[in-house]
Amino acid sequence: GELAQRVNLSQSPSWRRIKHLEDEGVITGYHAALDRRAVGFGVLAFVMVAIDHQNEASSLSFEEAVCAIPEVVMFHGISGPEDFLLVIVARDLDAYSELLQHKLHRLPGVRQVHTHFSLQEFKGRIGGLPVPL
Repeated sequence: GELAQRVNLSQSPSWRRIKHLEDEGVITGYHAALDRRAVGFGVLAFVMVAIDHQNEASSLSFEEAVCAIPEVVMFHGISGPEDFLLVIVARDLDAYSELLQHKLHRLPGVRQVHTHFSLQEFKGRIGGLPVPL
């Protein structure tokens, strides 16, 4: 309907194009955009983590452990003095503190953790990539 109109095609050809993009892995899923505050997550933290680079197995162990933490909503390997950026949501500061002390600091190889809290969000739609239709 609306997408077909926006790209100036009828529904059938636009559906075939969407199906092709799904098959090729360009479209990887469909998601509801939730307001984290409305569902009870008042804290958004950007957490920079440096790990000890002992070997590939210890790095893999760290990565697997982070992926198992549900509050980690994004997880990236980055350049710079830290090794990873985690985006974490928590119900409040007490919940974040608990997560930090009882999970993050205990992950394999963690050397240093720096937390930056979001005070105000100006633009946050990850799905809103600047790709023309």
